[in-house]
Amino acid sequence: MKILIDNGHGENTPGKRSPKWTDGTQLFEWKYTREIAKRVETELRKQGIDVERIVKENTDITLSERCKRANAIAAKVGVKNCLLVSIHNNASTGRARGWEIHTYIGKSKSDEYATIFWNEAKTILPMGTKMRGDWTDGDADWDSNFAILRDTKCAAVLTENLFMDNPEDCRYLLSNDGKEAITKIHVQSILKIAGK
Repeated sequence: MKILIDNGHGENTPGKRSPKWTDGTQLFEWKYTREIAKRVETELRKQGIDVERIVKENTDITLSERCKRANAIAAKVGVKNCLLVSIHNNASTGRARGWEIHTYIGKSKSDEYATIFWNEAKTILPMGTKMRGDWTDGDADWDSNFAILRDTKCAAVLTENLFMDNPEDCRYLLSNDGKEAITKIHVQSILKIAGK
């Protein structure tokens, strides 16, 4: 199975950052997701998984270009042999917290994969971490009309790894424990999907 990693946004994307906290720290989504994507890629390669990041640039790459890159790779290896994982951090009003996973609207193989991610996140994240599920169709993933999910031909999931504008979530994300946990959620889920 070929795993495609999509790290969200770019250094030139407006917003997409936490507030600057009183200790001087700040989370930039483009930088954070690239660090996590690189960690995931490294760990998966150690396990013999065929993995590729579709965005190696630091600048933002359009959604249409991201989908084009993913679809070109999926066409070579076979759509059914491919999974795209898009890594993000969430933001809202500063009060929301928690972890989410999204798939495109309707039932597909992506929903099965999302359930694996959900279960891993629930196990790996610290006890008491809010798990933000949408159970209206019987599973935890949110059905979303995001281009990266809609316009890719292979199975695709998008993770929203806690809220960067919430001080508690952001503090955890920036910690070594937080980075290790977010990496582990992705690695362990993909290993299970790949049958490793």
